[in-house]
Amino acid sequence: MFRELGLGFFLVLVPLIVSRFVYLGFDLDYLRDCGADSWFLIAFLLVVVVVLTMVFRGVFSSSPHYMLPRKRQCAGEVVEEKTDDNSFLKKHRIVTETADSKVKTDRHSERNLGRSSNDNNNSNNENSLRMDLGDLNHPDIDEDLHSRQLAVYGRETMRRLFASNVLVSGMQGLGVEIAKNLILAGVKSVTLHDEGNVDLWDLSSSFVFSESDVGRNRAEASVSKLQELNNAVIVQSFTTELEKEDLSNFQAVVFTDIRLEKAFGFNDYCHSHQPPIAFIKAEVRGLFGSVFCDFGPEFTVFDVDGEEPHTGIIASISNDNPALVSCVDDEKLEFQDGDLVVFSEIHGMKELNDGKPIKIKNARAYSFTLEEDTTNYGIYQKGGIVTQVKQPKVLNFKPLRDAVSDPGDYLLSDFSKFDRPPILHLAFQALDKFISELYRFPISGSENDAQKLISIASSVNDSLGDGKLEDINPKLLRHFAFGAKAVLNPMAAMFGGIVGQEVVKACSGKFHPLFQFFYFDSVESLPSEPVDPIDFTPLNSRYDAQVSVFGQKLQKKLEDSKVFVVGSGALGCEFLKNLALMGVSCGSQGELSITDDDVIEKSNLSRQFLFRDWNIGQAKSTVAASAATSINPRFNIEALQNRVGTETENVFNDTFWGNLNVVINALDNVNARLYVDQRCLYFQKPLLESGTLGAKCNTQMVIPHLTENYGASRDPPEKQAPMCTVHSFPHNIDHCLTWARSEFDGLFEKTPAEVNAYLSNPSEYTNAMRNAGDAQSRDNLECVLECLDQEKCETFEDCVTWARLKFEDYFADRVKQLIYTFPQDAATSTGTPFWSAPKRFPQPLQFSTSDLGHLHLVMAASILRAETFGIPTPDWGKNSRKVAEAVDRVIIPDFQPKNDVKIVTDEKATSLSTASIDDVAVINDLIIKLERCWSNLPLTFRMKPILFEKDDDTNYHMDVIAGLANMRARNYNIPEVDKLKAKFIAGRIIPAIATSTAMATGLVCLELYKVLDGGHKIEDYRNTFANLALPLFSMAEPVPPKIFKHQEMSWTVWDRWILEDNPTLRDLLNWLSKKGLNAYSVSCGSCLLFNSLFPRHKERMGKKIADLAREVAKVDIPSYRRHLDVVVACEDDEDNDVDIPQISIYFR
Repeated sequence: MFRELGLGFFLVLVPLIVSRFVYLGFDLDYLRDCGADSWFLIAFLLVVVVVLTMVFRGVFSSSPHYMLPRKRQCAGEVVEEKTDDNSFLKKHRIVTETADSKVKTDRHSERNLGRSSNDNNNSNNENSLRMDLGDLNHPDIDEDLHSRQLAVYGRETMRRLFASNVLVSGMQGLGVEIAKNLILAGVKSVTLHDEGNVDLWDLSSSFVFSESDVGRNRAEASVSKLQELNNAVIVQSFTTELEKEDLSNFQAVVFTDIRLEKAFGFNDYCHSHQPPIAFIKAEVRGLFGSVFCDFGPEFTVFDVDGEEPHTGIIASISNDNPALVSCVDDEKLEFQDGDLVVFSEIHGMKELNDGKPIKIKNARAYSFTLEEDTTNYGIYQKGGIVTQVKQPKVLNFKPLRDAVSDPGDYLLSDFSKFDRPPILHLAFQALDKFISELYRFPISGSENDAQKLISIASSVNDSLGDGKLEDINPKLLRHFAFGAKAVLNPMAAMFGGIVGQEVVKACSGKFHPLFQFFYFDSVESLPSEPVDPIDFTPLNSRYDAQVSVFGQKLQKKLEDSKVFVVGSGALGCEFLKNLALMGVSCGSQGELSITDDDVIEKSNLSRQFLFRDWNIGQAKSTVAASAATSINPRFNIEALQNRVGTETENVFNDTFWGNLNVVINALDNVNARLYVDQRCLYFQKPLLESGTLGAKCNTQMVIPHLTENYGASRDPPEKQAPMCTVHSFPHNIDHCLTWARSEFDGLFEKTPAEVNAYLSNPSEYTNAMRNAGDAQSRDNLECVLECLDQEKCETFEDCVTWARLKFEDYFADRVKQLIYTFPQDAATSTGTPFWSAPKRFPQPLQFSTSDLGHLHLVMAASILRAETFGIPTPDWGKNSRKVAEAVDRVIIPDFQPKNDVKIVTDEKATSLSTASIDDVAVINDLIIKLERCWSNLPLTFRMKPILFEKDDDTNYHMDVIAGLANMRARNYNIPEVDKLKAKFIAGRIIPAIATSTAMATGLVCLELYKVLDGGHKIEDYRNTFANLALPLFSMAEPVPPKIFKHQEMSWTVWDRWILEDNPTLRDLLNWLSKKGLNAYSVSCGSCLLFNSLFPRHKERMGKKIADLAREVAKVDIPSYRRHLDVVVACEDDEDNDVDIPQISIYFR
């Protein structure tokens, strides 16, 4: 009973009892005089205190959990109990309630960690994985924080993550990276396990350790900094030896530093546990890494790739066996043979609308055949949507003990190394035996240790029988031995992303798991010249692990490098962390500049891990630089807030670019990337490029004279829906959302801005409209006049009236006009039905205050309309019942169709405005009315344009856009979407997760070793495309630049010809003539300085090119610039055009 009274009762009652007891206990005279009854009362009070203390012991013992700020609320308690002198173990007790009873689980044993105690080992839930995915009954997801991650995973996966408890054992660099990614993802709890202490070698791979942590337990030293990443996740440490039974509390366990024999035992336990516990063994040894996954004997993958089901719009279906299905050529089909599909909305052949999945074959761009006999079905008439059915996939994992001897197919990453995985499989086994025998790692630079490991590998290989390798590649094993002790940050970052994603898969069933071994090496990152063994000698510094792999000379180059990082978002934060740990720009000559003109928002915190919630609103680059300096105090970093572009070339001038060793892009848009690419091309600087999209990531190395530049090849532009489709003939929700976003901008931003432009200077504005005299000017004036006259709002009720009339206009009157102009039986000029696929015949909506979709749209639109007019929203304006009453008072005029309405149907049209011969007269009439209206306005009256902000769920922007889109979808019988999905599409949110970001930056930093070392060939570099959802890793050599040849000369896009000493135009032409090139055109920017076709241009031959640029091209040459660039068109003696490099003219 007392438990149910709650903590409040306890906190009130106990102090009263205790205070009375204390009072009595210290009043000795009273005690002496009191009788037996009083002593009985005192004894009773003592018993009550003891009982209440025992009852509420669970509450107080959980207090450390509640003291953590902003923990995610969950349906249970976190109980801390002291199990030894070194650690506290948090155990979770979940109290679940049903309609009939409240069930409380028993407490686990003292060693139980992590897993919620409502996990029933004997349960068999058909709606969950065969392994436990945790309780999904969690509070709503913080969409502001996790919006980018939700775009990748969806709500169900996120809820499964929120219920998952994970153990990460081994808190060196790899373990820390994995834990970081899981905490950012938002799992329920992460338990950090390590029995060892921090040493100097850890400082080059782990961002959570500092020199003051040396000697502390790694797990304990990691907790506080990892906890800062996400206070909704329980982060705890465990520092004593793990027993098998301890693993029962977790959905997934990851081991990063464990001997093989012990791993066998833990994995056997996890594999046979009911439900199975996902087991991952991962290692990073120098430039080599491995991952093994076992998610149990039967693991169900609900979504193998994370892509939306493919769809198609049907054009025809034959009555055949098998039936041929043809689709409209609006978009190519993405079906594959063997896919299952379902049909809907078919007219005529209604038998296919039964929702039964049917297998397809002979998939083509616009057709496929069904494994279905439609001979006796009804004849297809029109319409129909075909949708792919995504099937779950069951995987049967083998335990590690069996998989080591029978690994099956390895996951390849680099097809130029197709023979590498079996050798590395052997190498990691040999390393384990080496450590088991000698109780240490091989010493870097020790040939004896290297030979010992090679000998062990050879012995293991000889025992393989038929699986014996012909060549175990001793040279590769030597490299492996030299770096075996080191955990390098780039490798930890890369594998931290891969393994973190595998844990997410294990906990959610989202995406296809790694099955089962993955091996990787980057030996190409080693110095191009042999390293003297003495160079591997430790320096007793934080970079000793890195020195043991690359040597002291390359470490010195890293520290003295001058680097420019462009962007400080998710990629930028990861890069700064990696670079600080690697020691890049941390020497006396080193310098790193980072720039970003953006500020921190809440949605950044789920992946831009250097930021905290108290940094919201601050400059990204400044905060990131400060955080990176705390990782490595020797980091020489300068934070700038300038956008890189033509307008900031006074900041990022020639001297700035000329001093750089390398540029690292961390950008999120193509135009900025192209600009930086051109700067690097011009100044011949290496550019390391990367990007992410959800679970996908790519890297591209742009190396002077070795590779093509970033802009040499581009993705095709995204296909845009025709304007007439968006505005009158939508056939999917994307079209509806595009229209809704356009209307939002027009109603709440562009029109108020246009009104203000008029009010700021009426005469200048109207003169500009008169001079233009076109349809656009007419439309602008009409919008301004409507806003200030017919639709002017003075009260909030006026805004409600406006919103209700807009609803009628958009979703009733316009649709009625459309179907009046084009009835359902309308035909085109060729006689085909006008409403043929992909067009969908619409139906007008009948407004009803009982339809919450209708009412909420009007309410949200009213609030924003009031905001544009500066009208406060009254309390009743956010009350559905009160707004409904106001809406009922609005008088809706009857609709009368018009005969002369022109509706654009041309898919090539770029404007919905149609010109008229009366435009000039109409414009003049509108201006007269507008001037009359303006005279009645207060002089200070201005409207407030509203800029769309997608990441604020309280501003009603997405309520309006989602409402507009869904009402339009109802018009056209298109499936509606929730506000979150609407935000993704209308807000053009780029899906993003921490794991793919970490992997991309790790790969780039492996390439950075090569760039700063110098001397590497093109075959040493790697471009990468990876998709962690599949998983797929595709690495290849970069593409070399195109070579141009003329006579005995050759050049590429990287070459730039230079003329010094302030030459004249004649000097330039003569210089080219000596190369066998006849120049016929010289231009600077967009201006022509010389063309051989214009006789007067010959008068310019004696002038300095710099003077011509100033006089003719009107070029304003800044004082800091010593040269200008000209583009010269040339031909050879046979009149063939020759593309020559850009020419730089130095005049100072």
